[in-house]
Formats: sequence, C-alpha cells, structure tokens
Amino acid sequence: MVDYVIIGGGIIGLNIARAVKEQLPDARVVLIEKEEDVAQHSSGRNSGVLHAGFYYTADSLKARFTREGNARLQNFCAERRLRINRCAKVVVARNEEEISGLEELKRRGDINGVELEWLKADELARRYPEAKTCRKALFSPTTATIDPVEVTREFRKLIQEMGVEVRTGVKYLRRSGENAILTSKGPIAYRKLVNAAGLYADKIARDFGFAKHFVIIPFKGIYLKDRENLAGISTNIYPVPNLANPFLGVHYTLAVGGEGKIGPTAIPAFWRENYQGLENFNVAEFGQILYYEAKLFLTNAFGFRDLAFSEVRKYAKSHFLKLAGRLTNNLNHGGFQEWSAPGIRAQLLDIDTLELVQDFVVEGGGTSTHVLNAVSPALTSSMPFTEWVAEHWVLRTGDVSL
Repeated sequence: MVDYVIIGGGIIGLNIARAVKEQLPDARVVLIEKEEDVAQHSSGRNSGVLHAGFYYTADSLKARFTREGNARLQNFCAERRLRINRCAKVVVARNEEEISGLEELKRRGDINGVELEWLKADELARRYPEAKTCRKALFSPTTATIDPVEVTREFRKLIQEMGVEVRTGVKYLRRSGENAILTSKGPIAYRKLVNAAGLYADKIARDFGFAKHFVIIPFKGIYLKDRENLAGISTNIYPVPNLANPFLGVHYTLAVGGEGKIGPTAIPAFWRENYQGLENFNVAEFGQILYYEAKLFLTNAFGFRDLAFSEVRKYAKSHFLKLAGRLTNNLNHGGFQEWSAPGIRAQLLDIDTLELVQDFVVEGGGTSTHVLNAVSPALTSSMPFTEWVAEHWVLRTGDVSL
C-alpha cells in the first residue's frame, strides 16, 4: 500500500506530489500518468505565459495564487537554469468603449496587489511601436513566457529527486474497493488518492461520488506561429477580454525562444482528446459533450452560440490575422504560416446553471481529493495553489467541504 497516489502527470499533479513530499518526506508517494511522458496534454500545449494576476476578482482562488505563483515560477526557472523571457505585456483598447474594461482590469490588479502601469498612446508607441491602442493601455511588467514542456519535465525531475515514484504509461481504469484503484498495470492500494487528471478529472471524481454538478467541456486552442518573428513583436499584446467568459481573446504572444504567436482559438471540441480529425474518438464522450453543447447552443448560455460561430471562422487564416491586426500597427504578418499543435482546455461546466466555471474547483472527502477545474492560469499558479490543495484537502483527516 502507498500513502498517496496521484493521478495525472501535468503541472498540477506533479506539484501536488511536491507539496505532499515537502510536508511528509517519509511518505510513499506514487504518481501515475497514462501517457509515456508528462506534459502531453494541457500542461505542455499552452502558451507558456506567466500571468500577472489582474484578470481575476479578489474573492477568487486565481487572484489569491497568481501573483505569488508568477514570482515563484520565475524564481524556479532561474534556480533550475530554465529559459524565461521577461517580455512583459500590454493590454490595449481597440476603441473608446473598451476603456472601461481596461479600467476594470486596473481596479482588479490594484486590489490583487499586482504591479501595473498606465501607458498613454504616445508612451505605448515609444516603448512598443508595433502595438496600438485607443488613448491608453495597461502595462504589466511581471508577465513573462516560459517553455511549459521544459518546466513541467523539470518538476518531474525535482519530485523524483525528492523520492516520488513516477509511473508513466499507467492508465486509471476504475475504483476497486474502498482504498484501491485498478490501472492498466494492475491494482494500487492507497491511504489517500488525489485526482489531477485534467480532461478526465470529472469522470474519475464521479467514481468516488463527486463532480455531481459538473462536466468537463473541451475547447480546442490553436496558435498561428511566426518562427523567425518577422513581425517584430517585442512584448505580449492582448485585447480587453470579455470578462463574462474565461477566454482572453486573440492576442500576440512572444514565446521563450523569440517566436511570435497569434491566438488562441477557443473552438468547442466534441470529445476530450479531439486534437486532429477523428483521432482518439470516443462515442460515449461524444454523446455526453454534444448533449451539453447542444443545450448551450440552444439557450445561448454565456453567449455560447455566438462564441461557436465566431470561433469556427478562425479556421480561416485571413480572418484570424485580421482579428489580431486590430491590436497592432500594420505588422508584417508574412511569417505567420504554421499552425501550432492543438491544445485542449479542460473547461468545467456547471450543469445546473449552464455556466462555464471561471475559478479553480476542488472537491473531496474521506480518502480522495479531486481537482476539477485547473484552467489558465493554472501553470502560473501551480506552486502556491497545489500547496493550498495539499494543506487544506490532501493532508487533512476526515471529510472536507470548502
């Protein structure tokens, strides 16, 4: 029997293992991952942006952990000699109507203790001539970019140095008794289980009596890449987002290696690993997800119908570039020729209210804990958020309900 078994080799699962092992160095901790390496899904298929923490309302877990997470992950990269691009970010207004959205972001940033600076249009033009705005823009000096695969693999290395046993190629199949699970490589008996399975977190949680009011709806994200950065992007350039949904809109990202990217899309997917064509097609997932997406479409909950139509149009490269071009000054877009590997956002849906859940969500009790919603900025927040999960959920005795 192991003391703790953790399901999921993404940035969250690996850091929960780290947090548990730091508190209980003698505990036997085993992490299982169904793929042959870590970071094969969301943790390795994201923009790599370390967010500053000004998008989120003060009462949210995201606001609580993003600012600290940003600083700690930058320090982690420096200590472990990993690449980091401290390229900052500007959020620009495309018209006068978006100024109020900028001001709301500044209010949230001030409450959350995030360093932000107003730039007038002429100041923006001097610092970042590629970006354009209406009257003023927000400057975020602590935003940076990293290589998410490199960083996630480094956390695997770290926890193995600490004595965590990482078993790849081991897939969770089902619960098997009160304190055991069956995997593709046999049973595992445990004292406590942590589910950080990302796209499958809700399915696993239901085996333990949790996630009764939630289901994961996948959204596909793709970037258009300019490998040589012919456009000359020198910072991340973002629009004012629609704060009613969890997506930040099409923007420019300056990757850790200097590559320019435009994106991402937020296209509704039809099964959990709907990356390309019919790859990994699953009939049961297709039926369940299509059912909820149809309900969202028919009711137009949170503008889902409008979102679906607008996102499908982004498959046309000319339209994608036109959307991005509204943030910049006649850039050379000739280098944006290659689509990135798709990523899938494991977005939690409240099936009672038909709302996309914007904050992190954890449920658990007894001998199991389930991280149900750990979407962006989960990478940025991963170190303090998982320590909170470990302290308030995993390492507590008895039932918990926060």
